[in-house]
Amino acid sequence: MVTSGTKESFLSNLWTQPSNRMSVSRRCLCCVKYLMFVFNLIFWLGGCGLFGVGVWLSFTQSAFSSLPLSFPSLSAANLLLVAGGVTMVTGFLGCLGALKEQRYLLMTFFVILLLLVLTELTLTMVLYIFNAELDVKAQDDLKEGMKNYVTDEGLKKSWDNVQIMFKCCGVANKEDWYLVTNKTLPSSCCSNRIGPCVDGWSEPCYEKARKWLLTNITSVLVFGVCIGIVQILALIFSLLMYCQILRAEKYLD
Repeated sequence: MVTSGTKESFLSNLWTQPSNRMSVSRRCLCCVKYLMFVFNLIFWLGGCGLFGVGVWLSFTQSAFSSLPLSFPSLSAANLLLVAGGVTMVTGFLGCLGALKEQRYLLMTFFVILLLLVLTELTLTMVLYIFNAELDVKAQDDLKEGMKNYVTDEGLKKSWDNVQIMFKCCGVANKEDWYLVTNKTLPSSCCSNRIGPCVDGWSEPCYEKARKWLLTNITSVLVFGVCIGIVQILALIFSLLMYCQILRAEKYLD
């Protein structure tokens, strides 16, 4: 037998249950919203950092600007500039989507970020798998560019700056110059640059520049791994927030 007090309590719970569920859903949405905003802010700041490093590399290596783009330092600068710019735009879009609580904006952010992560993974795999082939291609491009050393003043200045800075000669060895300068060496191949250079530095420029880049880019790679982790977390939180907003809209309907 159901008493009147029990019946009233049941009806009261029936009326208040949806509002309680809505309140819990709203609290979850707020929690995910602020977490997503924080991670996207970190993501955006990381993009600023990558872009800044790219700008720094571009300016500090401007002396090599006439060399082919396969030259390691210039390739790294361009990649960092592109990656930093895309990261900044994507991070801003994520912050805006979190603040506005717009499903379509969040889904756009999710799709762009997912494509960005997949592109990064693909490029990493390509660089790892075809590392040797890319090295050969870069060296061939540099050797081909050496043929214009005598006629191209900008290229001549860039090669001289590289060889003086790294104390190296040629791409793979100093004999690379023999076909270009009639079996002689540029004066920048020697420490004493007064008069003809007979016996230049024995170390090749490509390997020295590559080692320099790998030594200086370690911190950038660690930074990139941290950004990658933030990207994965931003993907998770954007999807969670999208689901929470969708659930809240169903309750309102």
